[in-house]
Amino acid sequence: MPMSPSTQASSPPTSLHGVDPSRTALQRRFADVRARSVELAAPLSAEDQCVQSMPDASPTKWHLAHTTWFFETVVLQAHAAGYTPFDPAYAYLFNSYYESLGPRHARPQRGVLTRPSLDEVHAYRAHVDVAVAGLVAEADDATWQVVQGLLTLGLHHEQQHQELILTDILHAFSCNPLLPACQPESAPVLRLASATPAVRWLSHPGGVVDVGHAGPGFAFDNETPRHPVLLQPYEIADRLVTCGEYAQFVADGGYQQPQWWLSDGWAMVQAQRWTAPAYWLAPHDPRADAPHWQVFGLHGVRALDEREPVSQLSFYEAAAYAQWAGARLPTEFEWEAAYAAPGITQMTGQVWQWTRSSYDPYPGFRPLTGAVSEYNGKFMVGQVVLRGGSVATPAGHDRPSYRNFFPPAARWQFSGLRLAREVSC
Repeated sequence: MPMSPSTQASSPPTSLHGVDPSRTALQRRFADVRARSVELAAPLSAEDQCVQSMPDASPTKWHLAHTTWFFETVVLQAHAAGYTPFDPAYAYLFNSYYESLGPRHARPQRGVLTRPSLDEVHAYRAHVDVAVAGLVAEADDATWQVVQGLLTLGLHHEQQHQELILTDILHAFSCNPLLPACQPESAPVLRLASATPAVRWLSHPGGVVDVGHAGPGFAFDNETPRHPVLLQPYEIADRLVTCGEYAQFVADGGYQQPQWWLSDGWAMVQAQRWTAPAYWLAPHDPRADAPHWQVFGLHGVRALDEREPVSQLSFYEAAAYAQWAGARLPTEFEWEAAYAAPGITQMTGQVWQWTRSSYDPYPGFRPLTGAVSEYNGKFMVGQVVLRGGSVATPAGHDRPSYRNFFPPAARWQFSGLRLAREVSC
């Protein structure tokens, strides 16, 4: 079995000038992040890791390989003198959407990649990890200034794929009549928290506020530049909408009444025959027969907990519920302005929260340079912004300015909602 990434480059990297604390810290973080990806995949069989349940999802094995391809292509091949690729064919197999880096295997066909084997993918990861450790140790100062930023971007990129490892396999397992658990019960960090108090409305005076990443620390290019926006006075709920509250919408015929829905959303409800959030199992569903609602999640099938935040909602469902509840979704700027408001809870670590904002560039937006210029900017059309972070978001990966984005019909992510409304006169 290939060596685990967590065992690679255990000694602090040194340069010609001795131990460099910035290099040592980044190498340790690199090892930790890389090991976490393997840890998340460990409960899954080789068969599990090859399946692709829909075009929008990817096999676990592909995620493990693609994140490695990123480091090999963007960092090693560009900046490590004499680096030899593990397998030249991987440049085609594991490129995601980088047009400037050449042709690639079609995204909807990733599930047919039974080869390379899972063992070969682990060997690929080990090969690249050793090479990255060598580059960190040996790069001259000028090269290190470039490589440091690319490695940091690559680690945040891998953390994004760690979340996708969980959400994609959850969708795959939801298609399996056995509804198996993705993660063991010993992973409490992946449980949604219960919210018991009645919702409170927190007032924000509006006015001109600054939004976007202010630093220090890492941010994706789509979080910049920081800029002022004008907000009207508004109120925002102190917590997320719960399963119990959303169940009232379901029981009230919310999925049968078009007046709550945007036109495209109502068309989706009818075309897809939605009757409840994704992964909700109605009473006496033959897949897990019980007299009450149940929910399928990372730990398998459990009775619906009315106190948990509702999850696996599309933007259309979130907007329809808000309309039914006599409220609306907050804009992404209202959400960010309220992030640190006294009394606000569940802003991250539970579910991504749909906003009423289209995914557009900020004024003065400039993408990164080189191949990574394709990272975010070219997707700024037809998407909706989500804010916060979910139970599947890696620790330390979220921040107030983080802009996640998905098409409005997407519902296989851990996505829910928080209500907002205009100030009462």
